[in-house]
Amino acid sequence: MDRTRMANERTFLAYLRTFIVVLSSGVAILRVEALQDMIDLGIFLLAIAPIIFIIGLARFLYVRRHIRKYYTTKIKVEEE
Repeated sequence: MDRTRMANERTFLAYLRTFIVVLSSGVAILRVEALQDMIDLGIFLLAIAPIIFIIGLARFLYVRRHIRKYYTTKIKVEEE
């Protein structure tokens, strides 16, 4: 059970890491004067970053709920 929970947390952290990289890349593109011709890409990255975070958080919560449900059901069946 602990390994399953940790795997779920690692997956969430991967989404979080991706969110941070995409967000910081978007900010960097908008701030660096040499990259002014790529402003559209910077805006796109800033718009997509929160979506990545929300998907990661929703997936984490969904999987956590199913992990708890599975192990709770499995323990009850084994006790009977």
